[in-house]
Amino acid sequence: MTMPKEDTNPTRALQGLENGNSSVRMRAAMAVGTAPDPRFVDKLIERCAIEPEFFVREMLTWALTRHSSSTTVPKLIDELRSERAQARSQALHTLSKIGDRQAWPAITRALLTDADDEVARSAWRAAVVLVPEGEESELAGVLATQFGRGERETQLSLSRALIALGEVITPTLRAAMTDRDPRVRRHAIATERLLRDPDAGFESAIEEAKRLMALGTTGQEGG
Repeated sequence: MTMPKEDTNPTRALQGLENGNSSVRMRAAMAVGTAPDPRFVDKLIERCAIEPEFFVREMLTWALTRHSSSTTVPKLIDELRSERAQARSQALHTLSKIGDRQAWPAITRALLTDADDEVARSAWRAAVVLVPEGEESELAGVLATQFGRGERETQLSLSRALIALGEVITPTLRAAMTDRDPRVRRHAIATERLLRDPDAGFESAIEEAKRLMALGTTGQEGG
């Protein structure tokens, strides 16, 4: 079947998304984003789920943000139910970049506590972007259940997400700072330090948390 002339270049770009060379895939994603067409959304989302290169995934996300949210958001929400972790993670990442709060109901507790760290981190970032005004405290409560989770990179992501919610997280932090689990306490104390001093590094905040715990205090007294 002969393709119409005006479809030739976009079709070639879509084919480029399958190329074995990451530079070709990058240029293909840029081409599709430069000339948005709703017919290409499914292919972009499909590619997000399997693309191995970070920078290409970022370009795919950019290409999706160039399309109408009325087309992309419902399809991205569908992707959140995928069994493939990367599909869920990239859909969440893209939803956070689009910023359409109609997607908020799809950011479920199951995603915020997903067993895959990358999915959970993407869900945390999406949640703080999409959360409706007045629901920040409830979100903070769910995020707090993840204190102490994973390695430093994951913990830093959680701290940043909570801090992005602002002072509303203070009661939740104070509760976690007295948790029986030392990993939870340490992470919560470090997050509280970063909330008070955004310029403090995470490593130094963790070390300060360790020091306070060794002294038998959380530092809530204001010291």
